[in-house]
Amino acid sequence: MVMSFFDQFASPSFLGIPLIVVAIALPWVLFPTPSSRWVNSRLIAVQTWFINRFTNQLMMPLNMGGHKWALILASLMVFLITINMLGLLPYTFTPTTQLSLNMGLAVPLWLATVIIGMRNQPTVALGHLLPEGTPIPLIPVLIIIETISLFIRPLALGVRLTANLTAGHLLIQLIATAVFVLLPVMPTVAVLTAAVLFLLTLLEVAVAMIQAYVFVLLLSLYLQENV
Repeated sequence: MVMSFFDQFASPSFLGIPLIVVAIALPWVLFPTPSSRWVNSRLIAVQTWFINRFTNQLMMPLNMGGHKWALILASLMVFLITINMLGLLPYTFTPTTQLSLNMGLAVPLWLATVIIGMRNQPTVALGHLLPEGTPIPLIPVLIIIETISLFIRPLALGVRLTANLTAGHLLIQLIATAVFVLLPVMPTVAVLTAAVLFLLTLLEVAVAMIQAYVFVLLLSLYLQENV
């Protein structure tokens, strides 16, 4: 029974073909495409307003060189939010609970920010490895520590997103199982547990949006250091 809780994180397959590709591609189909009309629908207006507000807030601390990343970061934000939210529906699969997918998103984007910094301003990029005013005996140790922390950044991005979503899904399944077990035995306790489950589901909706925002925000901060 305990091991079955983790079956929800296994990538589903049909005729031996993993369906994670469908789960990744499906969110893009759900978004309406802007039309050439002067007056759009309410859904398109809300979608455009959200993307514009997010992009403005994200690009505000960056200089003009970092604004080239606006399309990538905004698309990544919408992609992660949609996948995380769809994963909360019953009988669905959440690709962002897979560490391989999150690392596949985090490592190339983090590496791109590092390469941009080394190409445009190598002195400043390397200067981050050694804080100003460091005592001479501590210089080798601090360089090693800062280098390790630099390479841990993509791992922290992927693990943070995976751990938060996995913990939330497990907690929801545990409480839902408790509701079904307690319903014939103690209906009152089952109703109270169901109320807790409803509140937890609302919390997980917030976590799904916040974690997607944190993922993109940290990438923008890494970009800010290198542009």
